Amino acid sequence: MNVVSSGQSRGESLRRLESEVGVLIRRIRRVIHERAEAVHPGLQPSSYLLLAWLAEEGPMRASRIAESFAIDKGAISRQLQHLVDLDLVTRTADPDDGRAMLVAASEEAVRRMADMGEHRRKWLDEQLADWSSAELSEFVDTLGRYNEALNS
Repeated sequence: MNVVSSGQSRGESLRRLESEVGVLIRRIRRVIHERAEAVHPGLQPSSYLLLAWLAEEGPMRASRIAESFAIDKGAISRQLQHLVDLDLVTRTADPDDGRAMLVAASEEAVRRMADMGEHRRKWLDEQLADWSSAELSEFVDTLGRYNEALNS
């Protein structure tokens, strides 16, 4: 049996990892709902993730969004319409192909997302106040390594 330095077997560590990731997923779902509400009272949590990505990535065709999210074009179209209806996304003609449209987060949405990010980082800093900079950096590096390992 492979035993790690804390005295737990590798199997037990993997079970704990699954449990902690489950807690993290439940927390993330709750936080996404709260952030969506903070950006706009009518914003659906699933559309919040799309809006956040658009605010970061900039204007693009809906087909690229569908491809990037691996979601049906119809579902993306419905989410985009929801965001347009809330004035959080704009549509403009694609300068490379006048028949196609580009979608982008509106200036107001970008501002609201930036405010949300600043508030979120301030809150997170308060919650992790007893972590040293080295501990925080090590955790971020380890989490990045974990995410990279699961990408393959």
